[in-house]
Amino acid sequence: MSSYLAADSTSLSFSLPQELVVIVLCALTAFIAHQALAVFNDGVRPFLLDFIRGESTRSATTAVSFGLSAGFIFGLGAPMALSTGVLNPWLLFLPTDILGILAPRKWLAPILGAAWGAVVVFGLGGANTLAHRLPVDFLTALQQMSTPILFLFALFPVLAITKQFGRLRGGIAGVVELALVVATMKLWPKVFAGSIAMAVGVLMLIGFAASRDIRQRRAEKADRAAVAAAGPAADDDPMASLFGASAARLRRHLPLFMVLGAGVCLLAQMHVFGGGEATSFLMAKHDYSAAAQVDFYRVFGFIPLIATTALASGAYGIAGFTLVYPIGYLMPNPWLALICGALVFAAEVLLLSRLGRLLSAFPSVRDSSEHLRSAISDTLGLAILFGSLMAANTMGGGLGILVVGGLYLLNEAMGRPVVRMAAAPAAVVVGGIVLNVLYWLHLFTPIKA
Repeated sequence: MSSYLAADSTSLSFSLPQELVVIVLCALTAFIAHQALAVFNDGVRPFLLDFIRGESTRSATTAVSFGLSAGFIFGLGAPMALSTGVLNPWLLFLPTDILGILAPRKWLAPILGAAWGAVVVFGLGGANTLAHRLPVDFLTALQQMSTPILFLFALFPVLAITKQFGRLRGGIAGVVELALVVATMKLWPKVFAGSIAMAVGVLMLIGFAASRDIRQRRAEKADRAAVAAAGPAADDDPMASLFGASAARLRRHLPLFMVLGAGVCLLAQMHVFGGGEATSFLMAKHDYSAAAQVDFYRVFGFIPLIATTALASGAYGIAGFTLVYPIGYLMPNPWLALICGALVFAAEVLLLSRLGRLLSAFPSVRDSSEHLRSAISDTLGLAILFGSLMAANTMGGGLGILVVGGLYLLNEAMGRPVVRMAAAPAAVVVGGIVLNVLYWLHLFTPIKA
């Protein structure tokens, strides 16, 4: 698989319908964030409960949202969009989280969101063109991240199995995945090499977890029967009351969530948007089926987190359980995407309480999602760092590695003011600017492509 994308795949030019969808969707997500009904940043969602109750101010909640999101916006979202030519949720939805919560009036939130959408669709193209004209083209160099991201990402089920079920099962899963990747590359060279391996790995993880839960439920059956015979237990769980109130709050706004689901699914159907790091590169290569697979597997890692934080805080996720991403990629036309997106969000909101109870009944399956998320972060963290150093080498050889690697290490030493996942791509951008300044000072000669 080539490390570089085709030149035309990185252009950030949009048709009028695409521009309108982005602007309207940004306005809608900012309005929903202002209402504290949903945010994209999972870390912000728990803080919204205090805001909803009036125990936290709008300015304080905005500060939390900005602090948790700024690094992802400028360190990951913008560089990924500029290098792939594909929009992503960090660039679109994290800023509308901030702007929506910041807006002091309900009518101002959608205006600020729409303004950000306009900046994205009209401003990124110019920045992209300007950057590609520089003597040191750091955006093209950033495309070096594609190969490590796409291949290392395929290993996340192996890491999750190892963490939850030990080295033996993890080793078996690793051998199986390696064999499947090699077989796919040999037998189906046009298919994304990690697609079958990831599918089998995720199925193995779910199978191991479900088997453990079934065994535990059978072992506890006698104990439950004994407790039932002793008399009914008191049902005064305060968390159950909180979860019920939060679910009811979300159901009251079901039509608005259906519009949101329709909009996100439509944006995905237009193929100018990717829901993750690996997905962005796959969308840029026009491999929509592989992109749908990757984002579908990620869903298993985020459903429990989004469900539990939504039930605890009364605020949902801007992309829901992210099922609308893969569904949108595969939709044959925009109208079907709108209908499917609305129905998927309606089902998610209506089934939220039942899903919470189901996750409580299957603790190993719930824990698997935690391990999946951790494994995804580990694999992508290594892939992004390695790919960023490859980009640094492409830009400036040893000097490029010194500058980019030095900036990354400095960020670590300073306590990570830029989150680790975004630090390496941000270092490539800053390093590229530094190398261009050195070129203009006649202190550096760019490496020929």
